Amino acid sequence: MSVKATSNGIPPPSFDLPLPDRPDIITANVLKLTEQAANPRHRFIFKALIKHLHQFVNETSLTTDEWMAAIEFLTRTGQKCTPLRQENILLSDVLGVSALVDSLNNPVVGGATENSVLGPFFTEDAADVDFGESIASEGKGEYMYVEGRVLTTDGQPIPNAVIDTWETDADGYYDTQYAERPHPDCRGRLRTDDDGRFGYRAVVPVAYPTPGDGPVGELLRLLGRHNMRPNHLHVVVEAPGFHKLVTAFYPEGCEFLRSDCVFGVKKSLVVNLKDIVDDEEARKRGFPRGGSFKLLQHDIVLLTEDQSATMRAGVEEERHMITQDHKKY
Repeated sequence: MSVKATSNGIPPPSFDLPLPDRPDIITANVLKLTEQAANPRHRFIFKALIKHLHQFVNETSLTTDEWMAAIEFLTRTGQKCTPLRQENILLSDVLGVSALVDSLNNPVVGGATENSVLGPFFTEDAADVDFGESIASEGKGEYMYVEGRVLTTDGQPIPNAVIDTWETDADGYYDTQYAERPHPDCRGRLRTDDDGRFGYRAVVPVAYPTPGDGPVGELLRLLGRHNMRPNHLHVVVEAPGFHKLVTAFYPEGCEFLRSDCVFGVKKSLVVNLKDIVDDEEARKRGFPRGGSFKLLQHDIVLLTEDQSATMRAGVEEERHMITQDHKKY
């Protein structure tokens, strides 16, 4: 027996819409129907999206073939996603949207550490690492030791803060990019001590290309842009009562610092790696081969949830005032 097709249960609107015999009526009709959204935030977001999207189509005189090519591109982008690869995040990254959303939602004050993009390579399965232990197995790259404190904007230590950290190996790959991944590598999860201190062994990350074998790689080649990210160490810090920080530290000197293909670098996040040429010190730090290592020393300053909320409210109010001023003209 066949099953009759049914609607979603929502009746026709209580008002009549004019039949769209002009292009501008299409836009007006869509906006009118969007007014029916029950949630005010949903209504606001989708009306703005529709206005800008229709304006883009009009401004560019978009052809049917171009629009179909865009739909096919988005389809392939979704099809490229796997549990360990997020092509949609990569698309958002290379268009600067991820960096923009993050910056708008994470304003800082009082010397708090600035945010950076999460990127598509975060995983939930990082192993727990004790103070001074390594997040990287032996042979993954040049030795690096990372240390610092997690502090409030008043300089008080934040004990028991959870730090998730991950990076590339010396070949420029994250562990999730290998066909065989016997265990998480070049990533770990640790906690600060009673004085807010943290310290762990790692390897010096290297600059690397974002995946170029998918639709986003095609897009970058079309636009004449490189797909390189400067070398960096990812860090996510969480503590009760404090705003979650998603950031990264970028060693100075990389040729891609000022043209990061995902726009994640900020001046305050560029760090210096000190050369420690001391075999005894290297072995004391736990590096099996001894010799020399790089030292990354950097404190992390968190905003409280209240501080963050106050900052976001101020930014939102400023954006609202700018919008109102633009409407006057």
